[in-house]
Amino acid sequence: MKKKLSMKERLFVGSLIFGLFFGAGNLIFPIQMGQEAGENILKANLGFLITGIGLPFLGIIAFGLSSSRDLYELSSKVGKKYGLIFTTVLYLVIGPFFAMPRLASTSFEIALSPFLPENSQKITLFMFSFFFFLIVWFFSRKPSKILDYVGKFLTPLFLVLLFSLLILAFINPLGTVNGSSVQATYESSAFFKGFTNGYNTLDALAALAFGMIIIENIQNLGIKKPSLVAKEATKSGFIGIILMGIIYTLLSLLGAMSLGTFSLNKNGGITLALVAQHYLGTAGSVLLAAIVIVACLKTAIGLSTAFGRTFNELYPSKSYSFFTVSCILLATLIANVGLNEIIQISLPVLMFIYPLAMTLILMGLFNRFIGNKSDVFKCVTYLTMFAGFFDALNSLPESLKESTFVSSLLSFASKFIPFFTSGLGWITIALLGLIIGLLIDKKKNLS
Repeated sequence: MKKKLSMKERLFVGSLIFGLFFGAGNLIFPIQMGQEAGENILKANLGFLITGIGLPFLGIIAFGLSSSRDLYELSSKVGKKYGLIFTTVLYLVIGPFFAMPRLASTSFEIALSPFLPENSQKITLFMFSFFFFLIVWFFSRKPSKILDYVGKFLTPLFLVLLFSLLILAFINPLGTVNGSSVQATYESSAFFKGFTNGYNTLDALAALAFGMIIIENIQNLGIKKPSLVAKEATKSGFIGIILMGIIYTLLSLLGAMSLGTFSLNKNGGITLALVAQHYLGTAGSVLLAAIVIVACLKTAIGLSTAFGRTFNELYPSKSYSFFTVSCILLATLIANVGLNEIIQISLPVLMFIYPLAMTLILMGLFNRFIGNKSDVFKCVTYLTMFAGFFDALNSLPESLKESTFVSSLLSFASKFIPFFTSGLGWITIALLGLIIGLLIDKKKNLS
């Protein structure tokens, strides 16, 4: 039995991990954060890296350490019914409801939208999203080939294209980081703002969704023993995650430097388009279009594959093909809502589900100590759900937050939940749940 991967195989798996994670939000959110954080970008970027690369990496390791085959098995430690509901909701969020539509709308927003008249945007977006997801469907038909499609071809192509643009941007910078303007939300709490911005990448959620694909590809390369699979997933994951961190940092610095030439934009896609055009003109726009479309396609292929396989296992009465096609059709329709609208709608949902994902990852990491103590999993999860509810309310549009009912709930949370205003109130609540769960478990064992 094979005991370890070769360096070449490890690089391929690392490339697969990077390719699965790095999609639309990974391009547009760091550069937008750079524009908003200005000279405080290093603090904001540090917070962003914790949730943007730290949590996904821990998520990959958690699967190996908890000996869980997939998200359903891991989340079922809370309870079978919770496992089914949480797995279903998470895959809908990172699949057809938010992440996949955002991949298509981001590609369109950056690659085509700047060159089209206003009155043709809607019909062109529909046609683009149709062909985008047609390609996704074509590559999603054979999930066993995903390492070849993403790890060996699409990711290397994407990296060559992206670094071509980044090298130009840093050889001849648009401005300097020092002295660049700082938006109000980044003046006093840049680190915590960057931390919560990392939620938007969806990568901690993706780690839970892609765990099965990563583990199976390592097994297909000849590693069968669970402890060795976990070890190789950690080593390969480190390669992919470090690469993501480097690119995040370069993009966020580019965003801050761009303020020396461009004004603050409403999303990072617009800034990225302006940067490419500034350096290379029409050729830059073509290069950026290729970068974005390749980045989004490879992640969309991974998401549709993971969605189809998971739903086929959860609800076996329907086939993998049925769920994959349904996912792609729904994502095509939602993509036509528009990029800014998708981001705005998804934020409250992410603020609710992200803490639940993070606590699940952390409990998976400490599986050696927690084991299958269901009381611990239940107390941590249900109390975190309570904190996540208030975080979701706090991320609603200002018009909704001004209502008497919502404002009174938010006032209660800011008074009684530590770190709530920083978006980290779930941490103390989850710790409280851990203590309560351990005490209940200890009492049961003594009685």
